[in-house]
Amino acid sequence: MIITIDGPAGAGKSTIARLLAEKLGVLYVDTGAMYRALTLKILRLNADFEDIERLIEIASGTDIKLKKSEDQSTIVFLDEQDVTGPIRKPEVTNAVFHVAGIARIRDLMVKFQREYARIDSIVMEGRDIGTVVFPQAEKKFYLDAKPLVRARRRNLELKQKGIDINTEDIVKQIEDRDIRDKTRDCGPLKKAEDAIYIDTSDMDIQEVVNCLLAHIKDEEKK
Repeated sequence: MIITIDGPAGAGKSTIARLLAEKLGVLYVDTGAMYRALTLKILRLNADFEDIERLIEIASGTDIKLKKSEDQSTIVFLDEQDVTGPIRKPEVTNAVFHVAGIARIRDLMVKFQREYARIDSIVMEGRDIGTVVFPQAEKKFYLDAKPLVRARRRNLELKQKGIDINTEDIVKQIEDRDIRDKTRDCGPLKKAEDAIYIDTSDMDIQEVVNCLLAHIKDEEKK
């Protein structure tokens, strides 16, 4: 079974997808981590984000792997180096749109993402998973939340990692990113026609997971 979860930044996709995969006993694939890892490499190489051919060259020679840790969390390897922590830094978050909007890089990533489905049942989350990567998925979800709620969640996540940023600044970053994600030419963020829309603004993590599980069980009964 292929389950896709799309939605904007801060809607809870990563956490929900990971927990859902654990409940179902299937593989969780964090596609956003893949783009972040590539962005981190580009930043470390001091490459020009305007030099598209150079970025594609870097992407073509990059090895990105997602593996499960003992506690079932995802470890991200960039050219065999664990970059799980560094890819969540603000400088990566603010630059990843440069990479995510390049068609040829997305083509490379999509091929990589589809390989996971050949191995096992999966829960995959991102921006265009239900619309581009797996339009044939058995179950599709679109998670959303109000910008302020998403900003508070992001702020809490960053503080836990020792990074202090004003919530208002995060709201602005989120709103700017939403615009970029929804208006980019390649793989724009949008809800698949057959995706189930869920506003997580007033729901806790377990409530959202239970909601998704209920929908999946209903599908299995049909």
